[in-house]
Amino acid sequence: MPEQNKRLSNIKLVATDCDGVLTDGGLYYSENGDEIKKFQVLDGMGFLLLKEAGIKTAIITSDSSNIVKRRAERLKVDFLVCGTKEKLNALSELCKSMKISIEEAAYIGDDIFDIPAIEACGFGCVPQSADNKIKVCRCYVTSKGGGEGAFREMADLILENR
Repeated sequence: MPEQNKRLSNIKLVATDCDGVLTDGGLYYSENGDEIKKFQVLDGMGFLLLKEAGIKTAIITSDSSNIVKRRAERLKVDFLVCGTKEKLNALSELCKSMKISIEEAAYIGDDIFDIPAIEACGFGCVPQSADNKIKVCRCYVTSKGGGEGAFREMADLILENR
C-alpha cells in the first residue's frame, strides 16, 4: 500500500475510457435509431473535484459520437481524444504535451484496448464490471462498476492520497 499511495500522490493527469467506465457499457437505441448513453452524476463530481485540486482530466475513447463530446464539454474535461483504440499512444501524447511522465498519469479502462495504458501509467484502474481478462493487469479494481461511480471512486482515492 505505501508504494501505491506514493504513486497516487504524484498524479497530475487522470484519463478514462468512456463506454464501460463512465457508462455501463450498454448501447441503448430509441425507436428512431438514436443512440443514448447513461452517465453517472457521481462521476461528474469526480471530474469537478479533480479539477479543483489542480489535476487535469482526459477522456480517451474509440467512440466519436456527439454524445461523448457533449458530456466532455459539460464536465469541462481538459482533453478529449475520440476515435482511437490506441489508448497508450494517446495517453503518452497527452503526458508529453503536459511535460509530465506517464508515471504521473492515472488511467481507468474496462477492455483489451485499455490494457497498455493501464499497465504503463503510474496508477492503472479498472471498474468492477470490466472483463476478467482486464482485471489481471497490474491495477486497482474499483468496488463499483462502469456507469455506477467507478471513476468517482478512483478520483476519491487519488485525492485522499494527495
